[in-house]
Amino acid sequence: MRVLAVFTLLLFGVVGGALWYVRSLLGPAGGAAYTLTVKPGDTLAGVAATLQARGIVKNGDVLRFLMRRSGTAGSLKEGLYDLNGQMTAEQVAAKLAGPARIPTVSVTIPEGRRVRDLPAIFQKAGFDGAAILKVLNDAALSPYASGKQANLEGFLFPATYDLRPQATPGQVVQTLLDRMNREFTPERVESARKLGLSVRDWVILASMVQAEAANDAEMPVIAGVFLNRLRDGMTLGSDPTVAYGLGKNLPELDRSAGDFTKDTPYSTYTRAGLPAGPINNPGQAALLAVLQPRRTLPDGRDAVYFLHGLDGKIYVNHTFAEHNRDIARYR
Repeated sequence: MRVLAVFTLLLFGVVGGALWYVRSLLGPAGGAAYTLTVKPGDTLAGVAATLQARGIVKNGDVLRFLMRRSGTAGSLKEGLYDLNGQMTAEQVAAKLAGPARIPTVSVTIPEGRRVRDLPAIFQKAGFDGAAILKVLNDAALSPYASGKQANLEGFLFPATYDLRPQATPGQVVQTLLDRMNREFTPERVESARKLGLSVRDWVILASMVQAEAANDAEMPVIAGVFLNRLRDGMTLGSDPTVAYGLGKNLPELDRSAGDFTKDTPYSTYTRAGLPAGPINNPGQAALLAVLQPRRTLPDGRDAVYFLHGLDGKIYVNHTFAEHNRDIARYR
């Protein structure tokens, strides 16, 4: 009887010890925070071994058992999993069964940048700038640029994009095009049509507004001046169009060298109407300013001239004489 009792106690001790051991394997392993990267072809066995080595779980086999038991052993997805050694094995298993965090690279395209500026921005972010430039030069990717200009200038929406590092040049550029196309809602396209502008005309004018305006508040005023001058058959006289046509940046323009009398398809000094194409990639504020222009002065007369004074303000006038007066005052 005593032997049986001792055996029973030993058995309970062994079972209890085994249960305690198994339970301890489920607890936190105590390792530091670790971001697991799952790539195509990675297996649960390999992942479990890595997590054991990193101190995220105490035993990789226990993690595999938990995921098999819950039916999630095949749930690993390509991407990132943020883990730490304070998680229990069950919490780690649940995390791995959930969605992966997709790795991205953040790229910011500022308003008003030209196509020629973009490859360097993408190159800095880790993409192949030369390959992206090749796609940017494929005007056929946009119905608004195709057959009308040499590249996608104007139709690449400036914004901050979270892109996958593995994205191809075509995918990167298409992302910018798709975002710009979202600006062309039926209501906005109809508003442009009422102003006598096609979608491409709207973007061209918006790119001029983007280049001319010192801030968003000025944009409707400048758009109003340009629309009035278009209506009246006047040349638009926009310095940034001259710079674009000559392949220069605005500060590089040289009046004494005859830059403003050199004729290019983009010069709005030598040619009436809109330039041959967009001169940069305008943002939403410039696009909307064209559709919501401020075309009159406080006294009700049409706004026809504007200039930026050395004091940082914009001065808008109806007559050329008034314009010259303000040039003398504020330049």
